[in-house]
Amino acid sequence: MRLEFFIAWRYMVARRREKFISLVGVISVLGVAVGVAALIVVLSVMAGFDNDLKEKIIGANPHVSVETPGMSEIDPVIGKIKSMPGVIAVSPYINGQVILKTPQMTMGAILKAMDWQEPKEAVTEIKDYLVKGRLCEGPKQIVVGRELAKMFHLDLGSALSVISPFDGKKYDFTVVGMFACGMYDYDSSIVLSTIEDAQKIFVSPGAISGVGVKLTDAYKADKFALKLRSSLNYMYSVRTWADLNSNLFSALKLEKFTMFIILTLIVLVASFNIASTLIMMVLEKTKDIGILKSIGATNKMIKFIFTLEGLIIGFIGTVIGLLIGIGLCDILKKYKFIQLPKEIYYIDHLPVQIQYSDAFFISLAAILISLAATLYPAWQASQLDPVEALRYE
Repeated sequence: MRLEFFIAWRYMVARRREKFISLVGVISVLGVAVGVAALIVVLSVMAGFDNDLKEKIIGANPHVSVETPGMSEIDPVIGKIKSMPGVIAVSPYINGQVILKTPQMTMGAILKAMDWQEPKEAVTEIKDYLVKGRLCEGPKQIVVGRELAKMFHLDLGSALSVISPFDGKKYDFTVVGMFACGMYDYDSSIVLSTIEDAQKIFVSPGAISGVGVKLTDAYKADKFALKLRSSLNYMYSVRTWADLNSNLFSALKLEKFTMFIILTLIVLVASFNIASTLIMMVLEKTKDIGILKSIGATNKMIKFIFTLEGLIIGFIGTVIGLLIGIGLCDILKKYKFIQLPKEIYYIDHLPVQIQYSDAFFISLAAILISLAATLYPAWQASQLDPVEALRYE
């Protein structure tokens, strides 16, 4: 072990008289640990929220949507999309706003229509979200979100009227299924029907809103959309699941960055404690520094000793913070004991996804901040004159 390491470690662990300095050192370690743990937990929760939301959006929507005014079910673009590499399924769909009505309540909603009985691969994963009943198999059948069913007091077999926004005509449906995809906005405002019924409601025989595409990899939707746009004319609008929710994901990204900056302030506060600890230690170890210099220690060696001292504090705090942060994330992920209001946060529990790349950069940032806090005290120690240090000893 090099002499500098030995001396720095001795100063760290062998403190009998300077109890106050030792206490400040412990507080510094705890400050770094709390900051690192808080950063890991918060960023893991935000990463989990982001990932959970993406999975639900991907499951409930086509990966890519192609729309144009006056599109029909026999549009030649449908065949062209099916022949492209990376495509699993293609299906026409209809989206539109309608009015739902029962004797007790009236409310606006979004009607989504598709071929829900597609064989093998479907464009959406809506079948996996069914909690009651089944998807539409014929005319005058409707599937509603669980939250919407609660608002209207609906159950399987209940009657639900849909009023056309075009001619005001009322169409009576029977509830045959309920879904819950985990996002309150979807579960409380969307109903599903067949394409034939939707065309009657929107007074558009043979017309569709667009074509939904499911890909082998939803996260490559941007590349696929770019390629598809270049092969279609300007009349077609091509949007991915990320484009449809771009504002939400931009807000999440900004919030994650903001939380990182705010919580890093905890580590910065701890770094001031590290600097204070080292400054007091330099004053207390003036005699030791004088002796070391008198027997040949260089300014560089003295500076390195006190830099190591601060790095040891930062490193120990970082390791403790990592263990606490990852441990808390595992507990939150396993037991899900923190419940969230679905109306505000889209989901009903606190999602957690530990991203070890984030943990690495948090640890690196904490150690670099600790290193920065050592620079002035270490420089101050290296500038001590050994003659002045030992004059009154």
